[in-house]
Amino acid sequence: MSSKRFKKLPNDTKKIKADMIEKLLPMIKKNCTVKFDESIDLSFQINNKQKKNEINLRTVINMPGGTGKKIKVAVICEESKLKDAKEAGTDIVGGDDFIEKIKSGDMNFDKLICTPSMMIKLSKLGKILGPKGLMPNPKLGTVTDDIKKAVKDAKSGQVEIRNDKDGNIGVALGKKSFTDENLIKNYNAILETLEKEKSNVTVKGDLIKNTFITSTMGVSYKLKLSKNI
Repeated sequence: MSSKRFKKLPNDTKKIKADMIEKLLPMIKKNCTVKFDESIDLSFQINNKQKKNEINLRTVINMPGGTGKKIKVAVICEESKLKDAKEAGTDIVGGDDFIEKIKSGDMNFDKLICTPSMMIKLSKLGKILGPKGLMPNPKLGTVTDDIKKAVKDAKSGQVEIRNDKDGNIGVALGKKSFTDENLIKNYNAILETLEKEKSNVTVKGDLIKNTFITSTMGVSYKLKLSKNI
């Protein structure tokens, strides 16, 4: 049996013509009627003209409007960089001792940053960190000697995007409590990043076939992109 809240939500949104984000955001927020601050999410469908396993898109986006999340950042580095890591606001920092803790299953963090020299030792824990999406990666800026910048980026609103095995890309745009201005700033940053990444994958025509926007407990609307990607 559907709840009273669910019955009040619009139905048959698939029949609604795709529209620009500026027009859809008020509708999405209106549907956010639960007590918690719902997430507003985007879902991109990769063009089905190419084989799904040919697309391997993975990168990071600095969200100018923020993410609304507190990220616990850990850093593994040599002793000479411990001070930089602490001054940058790292939550957990260490060297060989920290690697041993991770090896034993202690992974109380959301993002792990590592210096290149320590990565040689950390790489042995790929089977532990990899499945959880925590293994540092040079492409994502988490294997670096510039610890201060990496920590600042992680804390200030950096998110990772990647496509799944079915060719879908999901990313949180922000929260219901965000202003439309900040949500649109994040939206534009996502589109710019996808446009840049398009050149790194084999694509026949546009990369993105369809885009949808929804909230945690709301319904989905088809979104018209401001540019072809």
